[in-house]
Amino acid sequence: MNTVIFAIDQGTTSSRTLIFSTEGVILFSAQEEFPQIYPQDGWVEHDPEGIWATVLSTLKQAQDYAAKNDLNVAAIGITNQRETTLVWDRETGTPLYNAIVWQDRRTAEHCRMLAEKMSVDDLQAKTGLLHDPYFSGSKMAWILDHVDGAREKAQAGKLCFGTVDSFLIWRLTEGKRHVTDATNASRTNLFDIHAQDWDDDLLGLFDVPRAGLPDVLDCSGDFGTCTILDQDIPITGVAGDQQAAAIGQACFASGDIKSTYGTGCFVILNTGAKAITSKNRLLTTVGYRLNGETTYALEGSIFMAGASVQWLRDEMKLVDDAAETEAICESLQSTDDVYLVPAFTGLGAPHWAPDARGAVFGMTRNTGRDQLIRATVESVVYQTHDLFAAMAKDGVTPKALRVDGGMAANSWMCGYLSDILDMPVLRPKVLETTALGAAYLAGLGVGLYSSLDDVAGQWAAERTFTPNLDVKTRETRLADWSKYVQKLLS
Repeated sequence: MNTVIFAIDQGTTSSRTLIFSTEGVILFSAQEEFPQIYPQDGWVEHDPEGIWATVLSTLKQAQDYAAKNDLNVAAIGITNQRETTLVWDRETGTPLYNAIVWQDRRTAEHCRMLAEKMSVDDLQAKTGLLHDPYFSGSKMAWILDHVDGAREKAQAGKLCFGTVDSFLIWRLTEGKRHVTDATNASRTNLFDIHAQDWDDDLLGLFDVPRAGLPDVLDCSGDFGTCTILDQDIPITGVAGDQQAAAIGQACFASGDIKSTYGTGCFVILNTGAKAITSKNRLLTTVGYRLNGETTYALEGSIFMAGASVQWLRDEMKLVDDAAETEAICESLQSTDDVYLVPAFTGLGAPHWAPDARGAVFGMTRNTGRDQLIRATVESVVYQTHDLFAAMAKDGVTPKALRVDGGMAANSWMCGYLSDILDMPVLRPKVLETTALGAAYLAGLGVGLYSSLDDVAGQWAAERTFTPNLDVKTRETRLADWSKYVQKLLS
């Protein structure tokens, strides 16, 4: 009864450690934010030591809670902000440069040059991805090319590079393991998702030496042992945040779909053993890999979801707390035809326009704070619809959507999402599905769960939202949204 799992959830704006019971109940949570660094327009960085300090602090808080409450910690699971890239010294563990965040657009021109050397079709055939600075490969190359002596050290095997999970595992195991999992590897543009291995042609294209890359493991397995706490704890589950959320949402059957509303918004559709290649600029990715068998997914990525509300709070000073937006949205019948297109760091799927910038359309003298706030929340819904429209063109038409993430606590948004998608939206009892997915993977790794069926049996909906917006209003609003997005792209 006292057996628990630690889940490290290292996100874009904060790090958390949660304690889950084997029944998937949150017993404890510690969270610490860290600064965002914006050196230039379109550049986004994190201090790696700041990431590590917040992870270590929250992990120790969880350990203290477990010790005081006589809890037996069976394993650690890790989930992380994907694509964010670090390079560190193999001997000292010291980072060579700040972590380049997934939102960063500095390598946009370099990606355009790479597209002339390898076609998008050829790249997509191997990786399921596109030529875009979002992915890790071009970020790794940038660090190697812009830090004095880095490329020479990399060629000599003196550096490690990888995503945040790899860096954390390196630190937690005191340098004994340099590993990642198949979901994080699949987001680098260096990994053949069909062969399930780093690809020599891609490594040559991006000029990233194989010697610095981590070994790629299943999502549940032996990632090493955390030896920095009072007790040694095995690390047995790892997945990128969006795949972890799909696992936490029990999206294990082909056709199951979830959308996570965190800093960005990410829709993942389970496609089973088949990797579907999108004709409409969605991504093909690894959903999870267990016991050597790969389950694939189709994904749409939106860069600004909760980050847009954060912008309302921190830069525009229009709200003191994100939770205020729900009542404000409910108080209005509409935005009075005001639309915000939040291309603050470019537009993600299905547009992939890294140079686009945000804009507000339809403002009049009567436009006020409340209309801008609701337009911001609505923009997340409209962007989600764009992803579903692209999936429909690819022949995929989901019947219902499972939602999670911080913004999913906003019931008005969930209801409007149901209206605009014209389908039921299901919100689970446990909204922290990203951390929960990491915990489930870790539990599988130490035998606390015998199969995915054990995990699926724990999922339950807290509330189901059903559409009630009339067809004409929905179509008019979507047409207006599309018109303004096209203005940004033209």
